[in-house]
Amino acid sequence: MKATVLVDNKACQGCAGEWGLSVYIEYEDKVILLDAGGSPLFFVNAGKLGKDISKVDYAVLSHAHYDHSLGMETFFENNSRADFFIQEGTEANCYKKVWLIHKYIGLPRNILSDYRDRIRYVSGDYKLMDGVYIIPHKTADGRAAGKRENMFLRKHGRWEHDDFSHEQSLVFETEKGLVIFSSCSHAGAAAIIEEIAQTFPGRKVHGIIGGFHLYNKTEAEVRSLAARIRETGIEFICTGHCTGDKAYDILKKELGDSLCQLHVNKVMEF
Repeated sequence: MKATVLVDNKACQGCAGEWGLSVYIEYEDKVILLDAGGSPLFFVNAGKLGKDISKVDYAVLSHAHYDHSLGMETFFENNSRADFFIQEGTEANCYKKVWLIHKYIGLPRNILSDYRDRIRYVSGDYKLMDGVYIIPHKTADGRAAGKRENMFLRKHGRWEHDDFSHEQSLVFETEKGLVIFSSCSHAGAAAIIEEIAQTFPGRKVHGIIGGFHLYNKTEAEVRSLAARIRETGIEFICTGHCTGDKAYDILKKELGDSLCQLHVNKVMEF
C-alpha cells in the first residue's frame, strides 16, 4: 500500500497547503481517494505529484465537514466512474456555534442532490474491497464530542449537538497489520484505535494516520490522549491537519519516534 498526501495544512516541495485533508491511496491494483480537501487544491497538487484523479476507483468521505468535502465537485468533474462513499444519514447540516451564531461548516450545499447517482451510502462495517474496510464510530454518546466542540446538526428545524454518526474510518490490511485513516478523529484518536481493535479481534493494529483535532485542547488533554494512545501499543502514528503545532510538539515528546508529521507530498508505504 502506498499513500500520498495531496492536501494538508503544511505545504511541501512546491505544493500548496490548506486547512483540509486529502490522501491518494494505491492498494493492490486499485486507487482510493480519501477526502477532497477544502477546495480544488487536491486536484492541482495531484497533477504536480503525478497522481491521476481520473484513475481513482473509489472515493471515501471521512465526515461531512467543508475542509474534507469542498473539492467533491472538482472530483466528479475529473473522474467519471468512481462512487463517493459516505455514511448513511449524512446530510448538509453541520454547524459550529461561534458566540451566538451557528456557522455552516458542512458539505457543499447541493452536492448530495446534484451528484446523487455518484453517492453511495453505507452503514455498519462495510467491505469496500478485499483488504479495505469502512468502519463507523461505535463509541457510545458521540454527542459528548459535539458538545465539547460546540458543533451542531440542524435536524427537523432543531439544533442537536453533533454525534459524529457521519464520521467513519478507512482501514487497510497490510503486512505490518491494520492501518487506520481517521481524518479528524472527533471521537478521539485513542477511542478510534480501540474501536478498530474491537472490530477486528485478534488482529494487530499497526498504525493510524490523520488529524486528531487537538488544536483547541489543553496540554493536559493532549498528554492524556498520548498516554491512551501509548497504551494501545500502536507502532506508527502520523498526524497533522487539525492536530495543531503545539499539540504535535507535546505528542512528539510523549510518543517519540512512533510519531511523524503529516504534510503535503508525504508518502507512506506499508
